[in-house]
Amino acid sequence: MTIDARELALALARKGFRNGEGAVQDLMRLGDVPDALIDQIAGVASPDTALASLTSIAERLGGSTLLDLLAHDDQLRQRLLVVLGTSEALGDFLTRHPEHVVDLSTDSLAVTPIRLDARRGQMAEATNADELRISYYRKLLHIAARDLTALTSFEESSAELSDLAVATLGAALRIAQAGEDDAALCRFTIMAMGKTGGRELNYLSDVDVIFVYDACEGADDGAAIAAATRLAASVMRLCHEHTGEGTIWEVDANLRPEGKNGPLVRSLPSHIAYYERWATTWEFQALLKARYAAGDEELGQAYLEALSPMIWTASTRDNFVSDVRAMRRRVIDNIPASHRDRQLKLGAGGLRDVEFAVQLLQLVHGRADLSLRSPTTVEALKALIEGGYVGRRDGAAMEEAYEFLRTLEHRIQLFRLRRSHIVPDEVEDLRRIGRSMGFRQNPADSLTKEWQAHRRIVRRLHEKLFYQPLLEAVASLPSAGLRLTPLAAEQRLTALGFIDPKGAMAHIQALTSGLSRRAAIQKSLLPAMLAWFAESPDPDAGLLAFRKISEGLGETHWYLRKLRDEGEGAEQLAHVLSSSRYVTELILRAPDSVALLGDDSGLRPLERDRLRTEVDLAASRHKDPQDAIRAVRRVRRRELSRIGIADVLGRLDILEVGEALTDVSTATLAGALTAATSAVEADRGAMPTRMSIVLMGRLGGGEAGYGSDADVMFVHDPIEGADGTEAAEAAMAVAQGLRRMLAAPADDPPLDVDADLRPEGKNGPLVRTFTAYRAYYEKWSSVWEAQALLRASATVGDAQLNERFTALIDPLRWPEGGATPAEVREIRRIKARVDSERLPRGANPNTHLKLGRGGLADVEWTVQLLQMQHAHEIPAMRTTRTLDALHAAAEADLLSQVDAQALESAWRLVSRIRNAVVLMRGKPAESMVEQASERAGVAHLLGYGMEESERMVDEYLRTTRQARKVVERIFYE
Repeated sequence: MTIDARELALALARKGFRNGEGAVQDLMRLGDVPDALIDQIAGVASPDTALASLTSIAERLGGSTLLDLLAHDDQLRQRLLVVLGTSEALGDFLTRHPEHVVDLSTDSLAVTPIRLDARRGQMAEATNADELRISYYRKLLHIAARDLTALTSFEESSAELSDLAVATLGAALRIAQAGEDDAALCRFTIMAMGKTGGRELNYLSDVDVIFVYDACEGADDGAAIAAATRLAASVMRLCHEHTGEGTIWEVDANLRPEGKNGPLVRSLPSHIAYYERWATTWEFQALLKARYAAGDEELGQAYLEALSPMIWTASTRDNFVSDVRAMRRRVIDNIPASHRDRQLKLGAGGLRDVEFAVQLLQLVHGRADLSLRSPTTVEALKALIEGGYVGRRDGAAMEEAYEFLRTLEHRIQLFRLRRSHIVPDEVEDLRRIGRSMGFRQNPADSLTKEWQAHRRIVRRLHEKLFYQPLLEAVASLPSAGLRLTPLAAEQRLTALGFIDPKGAMAHIQALTSGLSRRAAIQKSLLPAMLAWFAESPDPDAGLLAFRKISEGLGETHWYLRKLRDEGEGAEQLAHVLSSSRYVTELILRAPDSVALLGDDSGLRPLERDRLRTEVDLAASRHKDPQDAIRAVRRVRRRELSRIGIADVLGRLDILEVGEALTDVSTATLAGALTAATSAVEADRGAMPTRMSIVLMGRLGGGEAGYGSDADVMFVHDPIEGADGTEAAEAAMAVAQGLRRMLAAPADDPPLDVDADLRPEGKNGPLVRTFTAYRAYYEKWSSVWEAQALLRASATVGDAQLNERFTALIDPLRWPEGGATPAEVREIRRIKARVDSERLPRGANPNTHLKLGRGGLADVEWTVQLLQMQHAHEIPAMRTTRTLDALHAAAEADLLSQVDAQALESAWRLVSRIRNAVVLMRGKPAESMVEQASERAGVAHLLGYGMEESERMVDEYLRTTRQARKVVERIFYE
């Protein structure tokens, strides 16, 4: 290979060709290929396959002829390349019959599905096996082109494939009848079954049929059945035999009565007799899909009219549900162990799970509801949803998963047109399939993750629907006395998502045992509660907590009434208890918090002034400081419960949560200051100094989180004439007492008060006088302290002292003329040091929520730098709140709206994740949680859904990556 050829091979490899050298050779054989065409080839699922097929077609059709066709018809070019990049087999067909390339042209290819009657007419032109194959693959090419270019939906493509199969059977029957001397002795009908009957066929699958005959008037029945059997065998042979044009598919008649052991064809009376006396549950289930395909249509309709009513009485048969379950288990057991994890159709969470669940519900409920009798899985599922037999959310998730799995099945089969339900494990195969389904970034990994996510969805929903013993009750219509066996109850609980069904059974027994009014209410409530628990990440924890709360509140009349009469309150309780350990622990400490549920007005955080007043009254009512602090902490616990419940239920956004938590901490500090001051005064006499607490960090910014400490600075100002030493000692005693009171172990959650942001940090005095602060800031203040003061909010304690302190620090944080170049360099140096040194050892820099790429520190430092540079001239930037300052900066054109949105999106998402982690675990985490169960819990709380944790993580990585790009451009340049 020459140097130019090697360079071209490398260039092609960079474009996406896997074999650059082979691609160079193909291009040389193809002729003068425009660069734009090469780029378009590189964009298909498998560029190498597309180019190889294109070259082979050109050798038969003529390179210049083919390139000219492609150059002058954009639609033809797009359709042909997409087909060739997805299906090697259709490329082989076009190599044998290049004249059919023009079928894909703008003027030739229909852009909507072809009706069945028109398809029958097209296929009827075939007079022998080869013509039948050429016509079939030509129509298959058209269907694939519409499918792969999104002219038709998944449902439309599957229906077209089914109709093509039906039309092919009809054409094969006509050919067979032409070669059968005794064809006139019988009426002969082919009934389509399985996916062909349901109009949901794959690209390559066995075509399930049942053959029916009727001897014509005056004909000998023996001669008629012999002729019908020969016709059936001829149809099967015409479709599956290999010729110079290959094969079509196998015709499978094993769904007939007695299966392989029964006669190939039967008369209609023989069919009726068999189904009336001998048919098993699975045979009635198979009849759900039956439809007329080919031959004598009147006989086909008679077959359906005679047998269809039997379908809808099948669920009254003994052991109906257990029969269906056993069949499902046999299907799984027959999967080879090596294929079980990659089985798309029969494996756990596969296509058969969806189809069996839908068919079971159809058979049970379709007796009385005619709308459920569609033979098509998706249509039947939609009818079940509309009829209320399947929850809308569950049904929509099942439908979405089913469509994804069927599309994946189509793409697997389309490549070589081979019957397969195994997801390949070769990276190149996964890459090609992933690209064909729209995954462009890491297509193999992305496809696998999406497939596994849908498998989990199907597995959970299938078991939830498929194994519920309630279906047995519906099927057998008991009048009384139904009682689930322990095994059946455990199966139900497992299906609902319980990890410890035996433990759950013990909780249920404890809640419902006895003849009390409470037990009676629990018996009526628990079925709904269990279903609600199952919709959340940790139903076991939810049920256990529900038991503890119920036992704690005992016979409390309002609790039982709320659960019985307020369905929304009970559902909210189930959701909270099985989603949030943090809120559950708060409720368990004070079960009366349950009273907040069911009333949206009760879940709104208290207004700041009302909360401060309530805390002040709670503290001042008690002479004993310890009683006062207990009262303050009880109010805090109640409000944390209120906020946490509202947050878990999605009633608050991240700004409202931050504001509410800030208000609670601020009020708590104010009440604690009152209690601590009273304690000191009881020991020392009247306070010789005024005190204030300056809120710092996220607390000062109104952005507190569930895991946040209370960052503060203590300021005091001695009363005129007071002894300075005594004033300092009294102030120190108040500050230390306040911290001790709020951190002490109790039934109420502690609040850690952190004063490390004070001047000189831990090395400086805990409390300073106002004069000492002023002196320090005038002489020693460094740029990082000025930056910290950007979020300082003097709002607790002496109002006049707060005003004076604010006036003192404003010139420091918003200096006249803005930060100097030296100060800007110092801030950037400190930030770079934080990035390199503060990240904990072993932490992933991409997923650390505070210090990671695009995390809170990145966004907040960027906004704070803009404040220090420009707030002196832009009043709206003089705020302690990150997003308010960011919005003001964008309004002043200090950064683009796009950049501001990137920073805000990252700040909001990371803040929400941090809070969700605390809500879910009951304790904070500095990085994105790694365990699948914890990620599912966080995703659930954030509204993604338990099964969408990968999407949550992907969105987090994408959002923070975009934010980091803005940070590097705004902060460091």
